[in-house]
Amino acid sequence: MNTANSEIKNHPVVSSERWLSERKTLLAREKELMRLHDQVARERRALPWERVDKDYVFDTAEGQRTLSELFGGRRQLLVQHFMLGPGWEEGCPSCSFMADHTDGMNVHLAQRDITLIAISRAPLAEIARFRQRMGWQFRWVSSHGSDFNYDFKVSFTPEDRARGEVCYNYVMQPFPHEEAPGVSVFYKDDAGDIFHTYSTYGRGVEVMMGAYNMMDLTPQGRGERDVPHKMEWVRHHDRYEVAPAAASSCCAHT
Repeated sequence: MNTANSEIKNHPVVSSERWLSERKTLLAREKELMRLHDQVARERRALPWERVDKDYVFDTAEGQRTLSELFGGRRQLLVQHFMLGPGWEEGCPSCSFMADHTDGMNVHLAQRDITLIAISRAPLAEIARFRQRMGWQFRWVSSHGSDFNYDFKVSFTPEDRARGEVCYNYVMQPFPHEEAPGVSVFYKDDAGDIFHTYSTYGRGVEVMMGAYNMMDLTPQGRGERDVPHKMEWVRHHDRYEVAPAAASSCCAHT
């Protein structure tokens, strides 16, 4: 599974002086990338908005709620479009990988006037069952019976798919599933008007995958195979086998 092993076996080893020199060269590139990242973030914030005029209603644990009510008293709403369709036994493993980061982030996002929730097209009871299995605490609501998922291009009708291509990530393309991942952002002003400010799809959803950033720091990196679906290795967190090193460590402390 890990394609980086062959590179590691013959990796160069140098003196401390040369290591420091090459690290400083890379640091300059990292700073360049960070400045570009900051510039793109400014351009993202400068994007024009579109008004949300449709009255979307969602099923929640507290009853039916409007999109406005999902803001939870804050001005900014982040939505994870979680791939869990009606009748699915479990959610998408990659979306679950994203969601594994949410509970830790939420307390900090709330301090910056942001509410982060997940929305899926599955009925609420099916969402609740899977949420309980995963042990998540974040708010997760159902758009079942609503146009919300279709309007934000993360669900596709049988007619859409029968044409061979669907509109996903801002282009027409073949897509193998009825549901797709995404992240959307909304803003509510003092008058209560709601605006759609941003959506990202495809690899753009890696913004929620903090574990990937940590993997990218390591010698083996992400260790993914060169296949179309790079995240084939991802499992629901309750389905991973315990790594031998981790098992040994646990035993040593018992």
